[in-house]
Amino acid sequence: MPTNAEIAASLTAIADLLDITGANSFKVNAYRKAARVAESEAQDLATLAAADPSALRKIEGFGESIAAKIVEQVTTHRIAELERLRGEVPSGLLELLTLQGVGPKTVHLFWSKAGVTDLASLKSAIDSGALASIDRMGEKTVENLRTAIAAREAAGAQPTRFRLGQAVPIAESMLAVLRSTRGVHRAAFAGSARRGRETVGDLDLLVSCDDHDAVRQAFLSLPFIDRVLAHGDTRCAALLVGGMQVDLRIVDDEVFGAALLYFTGSKDHNVFLRERAIAAKMRLNEYGLHQAPEGTDGPVGALVAARTEESIYAALGLHVLPPELREIHGGDCEHPVPDLVDTAHVRAELHAHTTASDGSLTIHELASLAVSRGFHTLAITDHSKASAQANGLSVERLHRHIDAIRAAQADFPTLRLLAGSEVDILADGRLDYDDDTLALLDVVVASPHAALRQEPATATKRLLRAIAHPLVHIIGHPTGRILLGREGLAPDMHEVTAAAAESGTALEVNCHWSRLDLRDIHVKLAVAAGALVAIDCDIHGAEDADNLRYGVATARRGGLTRQSCVNTWEQSALLAWLKDKKSTRGAGATR
Repeated sequence: MPTNAEIAASLTAIADLLDITGANSFKVNAYRKAARVAESEAQDLATLAAADPSALRKIEGFGESIAAKIVEQVTTHRIAELERLRGEVPSGLLELLTLQGVGPKTVHLFWSKAGVTDLASLKSAIDSGALASIDRMGEKTVENLRTAIAAREAAGAQPTRFRLGQAVPIAESMLAVLRSTRGVHRAAFAGSARRGRETVGDLDLLVSCDDHDAVRQAFLSLPFIDRVLAHGDTRCAALLVGGMQVDLRIVDDEVFGAALLYFTGSKDHNVFLRERAIAAKMRLNEYGLHQAPEGTDGPVGALVAARTEESIYAALGLHVLPPELREIHGGDCEHPVPDLVDTAHVRAELHAHTTASDGSLTIHELASLAVSRGFHTLAITDHSKASAQANGLSVERLHRHIDAIRAAQADFPTLRLLAGSEVDILADGRLDYDDDTLALLDVVVASPHAALRQEPATATKRLLRAIAHPLVHIIGHPTGRILLGREGLAPDMHEVTAAAAESGTALEVNCHWSRLDLRDIHVKLAVAAGALVAIDCDIHGAEDADNLRYGVATARRGGLTRQSCVNTWEQSALLAWLKDKKSTRGAGATR
């Protein structure tokens, strides 16, 4: 059956094709909204459609027509309207949507006004001047198209998206160079990377400075640039080794906040803010918030705010929305933002591996790392015996490992060392150690590692059985997905989060940038259900501790507060929770 992502892709394709044909904007927007809903829906839509098609109508954003098309895709593996539209629109036009800055409405203009049908004919229209004769196609727009085409051709078959943990370090290394350049006031990365999306398409860098030439030269001289795509006074674009595109925008410091707000996005959030400004008789763009023009076509009035994002939100009568919450319409800017979890709040690591299984650090090295991070608690959770590929511990080895952890405690007076295990959740939901063995542990992180292609109903029962076990504290990386690699399990996360809330079992956000599991939409469900969440780095080497920021970003995108994150609690509260979970043993343990 199709995944939610595949359903969302089909709905997006219908929206794009309708837009290219010049269809009614209300119909187009309905499909776009439905695609966003499908992508962010935690329930498995195919399972829902097969079991109770009418239930789709209860999901906001799915009207009768769209719900019928989801059922059609699930039951017939095709959507007739999508196939019809693909027959009407030249296939080469769809490739143009991969160009940066080119949307379906622009493609419609290319097709209807210049006879463009593919990338080759678009290049010809640019070279012949045919494109420049179209309204809204000024010299700057045409030049941006040349840059986008060059980037597309240079990228070739490179992946179109990159994991957050791969993109951010690149952005920060580039910013470090730019910040050291003379005349630079402020520098930041924006776009989906700043919003903490699990994958990004490209990088947007923003710099305010006094010397444009110095900044431009510093950027173009960076050693990992493979190809320069554009270099103007205020914008440069380059393709990096590996295929990622980076855009640099240079602005005056007085408007840095407005530019940062605009280029951070999302598109929906920017639209929300612009509409708010219009309602207040103002105008908002990347150059600032201004009083509205006197006439329809007159110049904008006096500058109201631009230097900082905070000043713009304040002028609009809104609370500042953290970048991670700007993915949709506007979040809730009219009320104070809750106390979202932050990296500075995290004081405990509850999922870490040593050389006893597949880690590269000894117990003492791992504990020293935790102390250096200012943590008050560290749980050492090496793999259980079923994870043979990870050198999982037999019961006998686990006993010796527990003794070694207890012995190491004397060397770390400021750190509480906990003896734990990452215990495999077997395919039927049983745990890899018996209850007597589990009872010896301070912390049990139960995780799925095998049988990750189970049907959603089976996967749900599997996780529910582990959640209900009173000796389980945390469900580690609950779906087992690998970003841009494998889908992992697709359990009913409404049931999973509700069960976790009832049992007091925490669900983990695994911080490694290849996992980020729980994903943001699942964190949102957990928050709504009142479930506890753990944010863990799943440490195998010292560098893994640096991934905390990505897990926190994911948790913030889901609206997680520090009160609901067990890693932020004071040591006494954390230890009390761990002890209380174990004290219910025998009330309903599932073996």
